[in-house]
Amino acid sequence: MSAHEVPNLLRVEGFRTRRSFGFGNLSKTATIVAAAVLIADGLIAVTEPATLLVTVPLTLMMVGLAAARRHGMPALAYYAAAFAWRRATKAGVTTYRRVLLPHPYALDLPGVGASTTLIRAHDPSTGHSIGVVHDRATGYMSLTTLLAPGGTLMAPTSVVQGAIRTWSSVLDAMSTDEQIKGASVTVQITPGAGAALSDDVSLRKQPDAPRFALDTVEELVRTTPHATASVSPWMCVSVDPNATTTPPQDLPEQVAEALRVADSLDLSGTGTDIVRRASDVDVRRLVRAAYDPEAWNAREEEIAELQWGECGPVAADDGWEEYAHDGGVSISYVLREMPRRPIPYSILLPLLSPGRFQRRVTLAYRVLDPLEGEAVLEREVSHAQARAQATAEVKGRAKWSQRADHTRAERAAAQAASGQQVVDWTLMITATARRVEDLPAMRQELARAVKATRGIRTRIAFGAQAAVFAAGLPVGYNPLVKE
Repeated sequence: MSAHEVPNLLRVEGFRTRRSFGFGNLSKTATIVAAAVLIADGLIAVTEPATLLVTVPLTLMMVGLAAARRHGMPALAYYAAAFAWRRATKAGVTTYRRVLLPHPYALDLPGVGASTTLIRAHDPSTGHSIGVVHDRATGYMSLTTLLAPGGTLMAPTSVVQGAIRTWSSVLDAMSTDEQIKGASVTVQITPGAGAALSDDVSLRKQPDAPRFALDTVEELVRTTPHATASVSPWMCVSVDPNATTTPPQDLPEQVAEALRVADSLDLSGTGTDIVRRASDVDVRRLVRAAYDPEAWNAREEEIAELQWGECGPVAADDGWEEYAHDGGVSISYVLREMPRRPIPYSILLPLLSPGRFQRRVTLAYRVLDPLEGEAVLEREVSHAQARAQATAEVKGRAKWSQRADHTRAERAAAQAASGQQVVDWTLMITATARRVEDLPAMRQELARAVKATRGIRTRIAFGAQAAVFAAGLPVGYNPLVKE
């Protein structure tokens, strides 16, 4: 379904990037720092005027870098991150080798998952075991729910509207529950091997069949691996079991409290079907198969024998633009900008379509409580109005983009005042190739998929490849969740 085929009733809007008010393209913090540095330059020049020949050019250069943009971010932030990454590379902290780590660090996952551990718990409601990821640094617990792949492209408009309203009610429940810190929904698309069809054709093919029929079937078998894919969606919820008036006393009680909170989220009617809570084996398989795609089809007994640290890579290198691990090389992208116009609910469909390479698309959420959401939007309205007024005082009128931004900020504030929720969210995309030689083709495939969305803009997660890679896995890490 293309964008122009979607009814207006099924279009959504209201996406805004937080912007603070500052001088020119500077943020509020950058403006204050620049003013303080200029004042300091002036005070030093009172006693040593010659220092202005050095301090003023340096200050102006830093202000220019802070005001300039590169890949949608301040150029100063980009170059500072590049400098920090180079320092980390020289120190050897971007390289991971499990066999070289001393005990007990070899038992942990690398990077952002180092403080986590996997707990096997019993679900009394179903009688099955479930996997709970416990972050020992924050005390948060993450539970994963396996979902059934499906869609609403062929559903009536009323059904899709109902699913969108139901999902809104789920976000509303998350905003009023202090124990739910965030959530993420991930869809993993793995190219199909076509082995099942090939085996079936081999058994049923008759040697005396017409040559045209044999050629047609053989061509079908050849093209099937590139035309099919397995889709695995799941949802992770981060819970703080101790954010209650009567905190749990020990680990089993914390797990029970986390299960109770996660069960309070009702996903029925949101357009998806729940398969089950992910077991500890399911979580191990999802994590291990991300680092080594060959493990996806491993026997359950083999996965169950893995320790939590063994689910991660044996060796990995966190590069500036790619992440090399056991079974291949991955590239991760993050959201740069959403369209300012209303978009169809199916805008992510091109990113979820099968391709040559394994792909994970993750939507991370942090629902703000009503008071925090109102305060954020009031600041956004004030900042948008101040930017328009400052431009009008200098140029005689505000830019049309500033007027439109002010209108959108006011509309968002009005919607929040009427009971709708404010959500911090981001989009992350990770694609994995088996060989380094396939990276150019994989980049091109992702660029075409993003372009087909007609509006979404992404950029490479510079210097944060390993972290964004882990954010799409059920390891208890959500970049929007704050301690």
